[in-house]
Amino acid sequence: MNTEQIISESIEKLIAYGPKLVGAILVLVLGNWIIRLLVRGFGRMLEKGNTDVSLRPFLKGIIKTLLQAMLVISVLGMIGIEMTSFIAILGAAGLAVGMALSGTLQNFAGGVMLLIFKPFKVGDFIDAQGYSGTVKEIQIFNTVLKTGDNKIIIIPNGGISTSSMTNYSREATRRVDWKFGIGYGDDANKAMAVLRRLCDEDERILKDPEVFIALAELGDSSVNFVVRAWVNSGDYWGVFFDMNKRVYEVFAQEGLNIPYPQMDVHVHQ
Repeated sequence: MNTEQIISESIEKLIAYGPKLVGAILVLVLGNWIIRLLVRGFGRMLEKGNTDVSLRPFLKGIIKTLLQAMLVISVLGMIGIEMTSFIAILGAAGLAVGMALSGTLQNFAGGVMLLIFKPFKVGDFIDAQGYSGTVKEIQIFNTVLKTGDNKIIIIPNGGISTSSMTNYSREATRRVDWKFGIGYGDDANKAMAVLRRLCDEDERILKDPEVFIALAELGDSSVNFVVRAWVNSGDYWGVFFDMNKRVYEVFAQEGLNIPYPQMDVHVHQ
């Protein structure tokens, strides 16, 4: 093949593919500009919707990647490249990667759901997956808890998002329940009056709803009362422990006996 033929064929190919190539380049440039505008608008929408700050980059990245992949496929199709086989290969590769990373993807999806629906926030005390603690971090793959004895528990988000979870800090108030017993023969009305007085003396116990005190059961060795009082969530444990201490002290002062398990042994001659 001589030089004239090479030049002639090159000119023919340039005439045939030149407009397509120029059009593809223009579409690529214009498409990237439109994608930036769309991603920027999507980011503003997330801000207005008060979407969690740590979730915004991930959602914007997913949208940008999907749009760019669609743009590249469109551009390659414009210049005459057959995309059917290419898309099939991409689909098979995506399926293989998805199966290999199924656990990781489940945790990622769980993290997205937690950050969107917010069943708990940093600082809440929760019970999840058999662990209890204060939420220290909500990451995209894991949730980090700090226990009362200063241990760090890392829980995958996939399990938290698909199972039961208890949030002790979600509501502003909580109910504290106690069960106190006196001996048979002690004055039940006096015991109830003492319990009422102790609840009235503790300013942390709320007046509304009213404190509930009732004789709950006649046990094997004690007459048992139930006490239910409402407190601010942050005062729960302080009120619980302080009331136990006060009842132990005041019952003794008032001549009310707190029974304890004992065994009588009778010896027959």
